[in-house]
Amino acid sequence: MPGVLVFCETKDGKLKKASREALTIGRKLAEQTGGDVIAFADDAAVADEAGRFGAKKLSTSSLGGYNTETYTNAIEQICKDAQPSVLLFGGTSNGRDLAPRVAARLGVGVASDVDRLEWTDGKLRARRSVYSGKVFATLDVTGTPAIATTRPNAFPAQESGGGAAEVANVSASTDSKAKVVETKVPEAGELSIAEADIIVSGGRGLKEAANFSYIRDLAHAIGGAVGASRATVDAGWIDHQHQVGQTGRVVSPNLYIAAGVSGAIQHLAGMSSSKHIVAINKDPEAPIFRVADLGVVGDLFTILPVLTEEVKKAKH
Repeated sequence: MPGVLVFCETKDGKLKKASREALTIGRKLAEQTGGDVIAFADDAAVADEAGRFGAKKLSTSSLGGYNTETYTNAIEQICKDAQPSVLLFGGTSNGRDLAPRVAARLGVGVASDVDRLEWTDGKLRARRSVYSGKVFATLDVTGTPAIATTRPNAFPAQESGGGAAEVANVSASTDSKAKVVETKVPEAGELSIAEADIIVSGGRGLKEAANFSYIRDLAHAIGGAVGASRATVDAGWIDHQHQVGQTGRVVSPNLYIAAGVSGAIQHLAGMSSSKHIVAINKDPEAPIFRVADLGVVGDLFTILPVLTEEVKKAKH
């Protein structure tokens, strides 16, 4: 019976967090549609892990590094063979790149950055934030398969207790007008804000690039990722991969600490769905305090070192 197809990304022989989350909600949708979960990944070594999160079958193909065109070809072929009712992508850079191309190729609709999904009346119903996070829109995704990209951390990953997924090779065209010539990896030791449970972000209140050391020290002590506002990225203080906001990453960690971040609407749109928000700013009227669960009015250069030391003490 038609089920759910989940695009899974891998790293070092393991599924990425966003893919485990997509498999988890995919499993629940498959129960509602009466079908099974099929995972698609470029590494057969994740068959056991994919099975633990609900996949009955793992379709794989030796496509090499990520390429939008070749991956689209493979997913299109799987959709023709398996006829899934739903197709899910984790809300990563690759997932957001691939989903609309696949949707255009199949002539179906796609809902992006969703934080709720359910199968109702034979349709995929999704919820996503709009107008910079001011309101939520609920929509029915038309076409078969109905496609959606999931917001990171919106669907907590849960194992199903299933065995290893059955591995099957998919044959698809490897023709592409583009070729990957170089891949640059993030600096060693840095967590991706897209998958982190804790993010410590810095804004213009840091005054200069060197002061991002305050942010990194706390992030490393607490086991979190380093985030940044657009202003600091535009100023060249830190790489774009750390940017949180409408033109950066939309994140939903369990804990978001914003130091020296005023809280422009574009930034709030990228992090206001975080489960717990702590704001540190010397301006008591800063917009960031409107969404914060805990606000600290004070000098970040005094507060952050003390907080970092207390975190280190608590770990010992």
